[in-house]
Amino acid sequence: MTSKENQASTDFSALALSPATLANLQQLGYTQMTPIQAASLPPALLGKDLIAQASTGSGKTAAFALALLANLNPRRFAVQALVLCPTRELADQVTSEIRRLARAEENIKVVTLCGGVPLRAQTLSLEHGAHIVVGTPGRVMDHLERQHLSLEALNTLVLDEADRMLDMGFFDDIVVVAKQCPKERQTLLFSATYPEGIAKLSAQFMKTPVQITVQAQHAEGKIEQRWYEVKNSERLHAVSQLLNHFRPESSIAFCNTKQQCRDLVGVLQAQGFSALALYGELEQRERDQVLVQFANRSCSVLVATDVAARGLDIANLAAVINVDVTPDPEVHIHRIGRTGRGDAEGLALNLVSMDEMGSVGKIEVLQGRESRWFPVAELTPTGSGPLVPPMVTIQIIGGRKEKIRAGDVLGALTGEMGFTREQIGKINVNDFSTYVAVDRAIGAQAAQRLNQGRVKGKAVKARLVTGEE
Repeated sequence: MTSKENQASTDFSALALSPATLANLQQLGYTQMTPIQAASLPPALLGKDLIAQASTGSGKTAAFALALLANLNPRRFAVQALVLCPTRELADQVTSEIRRLARAEENIKVVTLCGGVPLRAQTLSLEHGAHIVVGTPGRVMDHLERQHLSLEALNTLVLDEADRMLDMGFFDDIVVVAKQCPKERQTLLFSATYPEGIAKLSAQFMKTPVQITVQAQHAEGKIEQRWYEVKNSERLHAVSQLLNHFRPESSIAFCNTKQQCRDLVGVLQAQGFSALALYGELEQRERDQVLVQFANRSCSVLVATDVAARGLDIANLAAVINVDVTPDPEVHIHRIGRTGRGDAEGLALNLVSMDEMGSVGKIEVLQGRESRWFPVAELTPTGSGPLVPPMVTIQIIGGRKEKIRAGDVLGALTGEMGFTREQIGKINVNDFSTYVAVDRAIGAQAAQRLNQGRVKGKAVKARLVTGEE
C-alpha cells in the first residue's frame, strides 16, 4: 500500500459519517484516525459487536462515541446508548468527549451516573430525558433497581476499560446491567489487557464479536527508556536521585503495591518533594483532590498503583518512573505510554532488582529490543535547590451547586484582586468545591484576597491545599 493510499484509509472522510459530523471532527482537530479508530470504526459502524484492545490515550473514546452517535435518533427521547466505566474520572472524561463529538447534532443529551453525587439530582436529569447514559456499574444498577432508568430503547452498550472493571469486582454488576438491555443491540467492549473474565463476559452476551488488537508499541525514538539496577533497600532513595538528576516537571511513579506507594510518598515528602499518593482505598473526595493538584501542576510526583492510575489521561507528563517492574509486560507498555504523547519526547526510568530480571526479559521480548542500562552512580543533582512544582492549589468552598463557574473565579482574581491572567492556572469546578491553581509565588496572597473579597457578588471561604493532608 502506498503512503498516499494509507493516508486515505486513515482519513475520517473514508467512513460513512454524516457531513455535519465530518465538519465537526475537522473543527475539533481530528484529521487522521488513530490506529484503534481505523481498525474499529468500520466494523462498529456496520453494527458489529467488538472486542478491542486499546489503552487510555489511544483515541478509543472517539472510536466508540462515533459509532454510538451514528446509531442514535436525536428525535427519540429515550436512552439509546449506555457506556459503563470503572471510575468517576473516566466517566466524566468520556461524557465531555461524547458531548464534543455530538455537537454536530442538535440537542443530544448525555447524563453521567456515578457514585459520590446525590441520587436525587441524577434522577431529575433522567426525568428530563436522556439519549446517552455514561456511568459506573454500581450507580447504574441503583437507578435500574429504582426504575429511574429504562433501557428498553437501548441499541448500543459500551464497556470501557472492561479489564479495570473486572479488577474492581464489577463482573456480576455488568452481567446484571447487560441482562436488562435488549437482546438485539450492539455491544462494544474496550480493554487494555485480556484477563480471563473478558472471554467469560463476551461469551455471555456478545454476538460473534470482531476482535481487534492494535499493538500498543511506541515509536522507538519517542520515549527514552533507561534501566538502573538497584538493591531493594536502595530503591526508594533511588527515586529521589532520579528526580534530582532529571528534574521532570511532572512524573508518575508506579509501584506494584499500596504499601510501596505509602512508603515512597513518605520518603519523598520528607525530602521536600511535592508528592501525592493514589491507590485503591482512597475516598472519592481525596482522590479528586490528588488528581486536581497533579493535573494543574501543583504537585510534581504522583505515586500510584496500576489499578488506581488506569483511566487517567494526564497531558504533558515529562517522565514515568517504574519504581517496581511489573510482571506483566503489556502493563509496562501502558505505563510508559503516558509520557511522550503528541509531539513531546518522553522519559521512562526503570528501577530493577536482581529478582525482577525475568520480568525485564519479558518486556524486551514484547518490545523487540534490549534494555539500555545505566549506573545509579551517574545520578547527580543537576539543579539548585529542591524540585518544586510551578503552581499551588487553592480550594474555594462552593461549586456548581452554588452556580460558581470557572469564569467567575478568573474574573474575581484578575479584576479587583489585581492578579494577571498568566498567574492563574487550571480551574476545576466540582459540585461543592472549586479548585484554582495559581502561581506558587502568589499562593498565600491569592487565598487571603479570595477570603476577603467576593466571587459572583458573594463572600467565599478559601484555603491553600497542601500535599500532606
